[in-house]
Amino acid sequence: MTAAAETSTLESRVGHYYQMEDTYLVGREKIREFARAVQDHHPAHWNVDAAKKLGYPGLIAPLTFTSGPAMACNQRMFEQVVVGYDMYLQTEEVFEQHRPIVEGDELRIDIELTSVRRVAGRDLITVTNTFTDTAGEVVHTLHTTVVGVTGEEVDPAIRPAVQGVMMHGINMLGAEESGEAYEKTLRPVIDTRIAEPTAAPASPSFDDLKVGDELPVHHTRLSRGDLVNYAGVAGDANPLHWDENIAKLAGQPDVIAHGMLTMGLGASFASSWTDDPGSVSRYAVRLSQPAVVPADGGADIEYSGKIKSLDPQTRTGVVLVGAKSQGRKIFGLATMNIRFS
Repeated sequence: MTAAAETSTLESRVGHYYQMEDTYLVGREKIREFARAVQDHHPAHWNVDAAKKLGYPGLIAPLTFTSGPAMACNQRMFEQVVVGYDMYLQTEEVFEQHRPIVEGDELRIDIELTSVRRVAGRDLITVTNTFTDTAGEVVHTLHTTVVGVTGEEVDPAIRPAVQGVMMHGINMLGAEESGEAYEKTLRPVIDTRIAEPTAAPASPSFDDLKVGDELPVHHTRLSRGDLVNYAGVAGDANPLHWDENIAKLAGQPDVIAHGMLTMGLGASFASSWTDDPGSVSRYAVRLSQPAVVPADGGADIEYSGKIKSLDPQTRTGVVLVGAKSQGRKIFGLATMNIRFS
């Protein structure tokens, strides 16, 4: 089958939907564990009293926390629905935080194939995860876009190499058609209610800001140990992030940091400026280059920010977030929508 024909087949599957078999219960220690992994030291992720002072009922999850449960939920999509590729490379992520996720939230997770686009000869595939609480309100929406990579684009030695080191029960190489008849399942038509923010933002006063203001530059260090820890916490077992041989077979100069980890570090950088992680309503990142993390010395990532626009009617603004490592931009374009006090 030609690449165009394969894309056409996959396009016919857009809209395929299923739901996580069980609900996801957000635990206090899981929040702290994830905050540690993305080096987010904001007290609202660690101390219940600090979170309550901001108006939240308990510890709040870091903005990119949903990437962990989404990773587990999306595996079925990439093993049974989005098939015919040998590897997937993350390219873009959009986090929509309708209200912060807090400890004790019991979440239903919906998974849907929402888009397939062919750009410059490559397939861009978007999967959307919707997180709904027990009150029936959508609290978070996550859009993940990956590039489907076929066998012609990778070293054939990578498949047996990955199979030799991969964690049991995890398939990072995509799947082939099973031969069974494909049956498309669609999202049921139900009323959707979007949750409202649960607290007034404690972020900087809108009146003190102006377009062009720059956030203080922040440097973050990443070691191989940080990558291994994040892989375990977030459930991203891709050996590109801890095996030099696999990374080089995939065309990388060395082990690379998880794209989600660099995004999580970027969200931590922003929350240290706003002083309220719950004030962010949207965080969109398009990746341009991976951050290479050598075994000797690790990597330094420089985060910066600038206010792009301000809306006096809603007292909100858009901040551009920049990230560089070894002089290379790792974020092609990253924006964060923030509510100000």
